[in-house]
Amino acid sequence: MLKTLLVLSTAALALLSNLAVAQQPYEYTKHTYQTGQHTDLAYEGWRPNDDGTITLTFGYFNHNWEEELDIPVGESNFFSPGLADQGQPTHFLPRRNRFTFDVVVPGDFGDKELVWEVTSPNGLTRKAYATLRADYKINNVTIMSETGSLGAGTSTEEIRANIPPVAELIGDEIRTVKVGQPLSFQTRVSDDGVPKPHNPMGLASRIGGAAAAFITPETVRNMMMKMPPPKPTVAKNNGLFLSWNVYRAPETATAVQDAVHFDPPQIKPWEDTRPSANSPWSWLWVPPAVPEDGIYEVTVSFDEPGTYLLWGRADDGGLFQDQYLTVNVTR
Repeated sequence: MLKTLLVLSTAALALLSNLAVAQQPYEYTKHTYQTGQHTDLAYEGWRPNDDGTITLTFGYFNHNWEEELDIPVGESNFFSPGLADQGQPTHFLPRRNRFTFDVVVPGDFGDKELVWEVTSPNGLTRKAYATLRADYKINNVTIMSETGSLGAGTSTEEIRANIPPVAELIGDEIRTVKVGQPLSFQTRVSDDGVPKPHNPMGLASRIGGAAAAFITPETVRNMMMKMPPPKPTVAKNNGLFLSWNVYRAPETATAVQDAVHFDPPQIKPWEDTRPSANSPWSWLWVPPAVPEDGIYEVTVSFDEPGTYLLWGRADDGGLFQDQYLTVNVTR
């Protein structure tokens, strides 16, 4: 009996493997790069606000898998017409980052155009053009669909009614710390539990039947790590998480991604689809346990002085809320 069940367990794992490999040929990562590439810009769309204003939303695609670009506000990172600084990032995380920041404009924006222009360190210039064209209008369902949280066959009335998590930075929004000195801070996060958190063992249970009783999460993980991502299109694992990262860094800082240290290591808010990545877009990613009191504590330290703006995103898989913390780092 045991031998039969073990054979069934092996068969179930093989079936999982075949399903994964059959979904895509792994060609889409053949011509990608770790460093040295530029960032493209994205105008994600617009939505009207209750007060009559309009929110324009932007994101970007840093073509590097590892290198995080630093491009200060100025001649290489600006908006036009109007103020060059509209709250855009100067620190660009790897790969696709959707719905990164908003620019609020008056309700009479009309047929005007707002342009975000960035020249990457390799000299390539890219622009994003924001308009109020009807096909750029977005809502919560659009956002959930574009991030990969909501897809064909997964839309329900409950999910469509999802509301963003609520995040609150506890304490001052501006802190001061010395180089190398750890700074601990807390964020309170609450959510409605929608959409339901991703369960990686669910697929194994549905496919494996009785044999699934012998398949452990570690077994599935070890097997999946040897496979390419299941498909080239974005697919996100739902589940509440909080991630703090650098949003802006001082112009004097060098190698920012190696000079700012977060403890614990933060979940990647960008689309890292590699199977073992700590990212909701990774096939193997599992939502972390939510603290009982809803309070997340993070410690950060800096190797170089200057003023840093940290960006915290509370994300339930579908929708999100952002918080910001300014840190003045002294000698």
